[in-house]
Amino acid sequence: MTKREQLYEGKAKKVFQTDDPELLIVSYKDDATAFNGLKKGTISGKGVINNRMSNLLMQRLEKAGIPTHFVEELSERETLVKKVSIVPLEVIIRNIAAGSFSKRYGVEEGLVFDTPTIEVSYKNDELGDPLMNEYHAIALKLATKEEIETIKKYSFGVNEQLKAFWKECGVTLVDFKMEFGRLSDGTIVLADEISPDTCRLWDSKTGEKLDKDRFRRDLGGVEDAYREIMKRLVEHV
Repeated sequence: MTKREQLYEGKAKKVFQTDDPELLIVSYKDDATAFNGLKKGTISGKGVINNRMSNLLMQRLEKAGIPTHFVEELSERETLVKKVSIVPLEVIIRNIAAGSFSKRYGVEEGLVFDTPTIEVSYKNDELGDPLMNEYHAIALKLATKEEIETIKKYSFGVNEQLKAFWKECGVTLVDFKMEFGRLSDGTIVLADEISPDTCRLWDSKTGEKLDKDRFRRDLGGVEDAYREIMKRLVEHV
């Protein structure tokens, strides 16, 4: 597959055209950002880990009946994906109170929910990705009611699959962010990535944070945490 001109560069990835209009190449960077880009840095080797982890987990989700944009891993940093039009909604599934949820509602971090919660925010950096409900999303024509129902169904399905998998690895899936896209025929698929950038992952025994919170909160050992989570994943795939 021939890599052609760069279409887009985001905080963590670059996207390139290919000679097939329905396929793109995603290239993962080591750049790290937090708090809507206010904090910036580099996590050495992050791009390689996020690329591999996303691809392994998306293949697992495909087998469980959840469609994704994944096509083929091309190299340690690059992956061929289906071209999608991103639905401008970020979906967050939470199994345990942490991060902004704890701050927003004054809840102690670590509270385990009886059932997972779902949040949706408007994917818009200029506005600070504000929370919204599905009525807002429909009113703003960001997605149809049917698309939102599909996204919710897939999101909870992804949670069940990932929660069970990470448990096998001795890791607790606290919460995670997802993005979905539309294929050219309108089919909704899971897009973007699944990685320590987008998931809160805690060691099941010690509660040690093995994700991007180490970067956000200046906890140190960021590269070691990413390598550790990748090691556990590869051992259990």
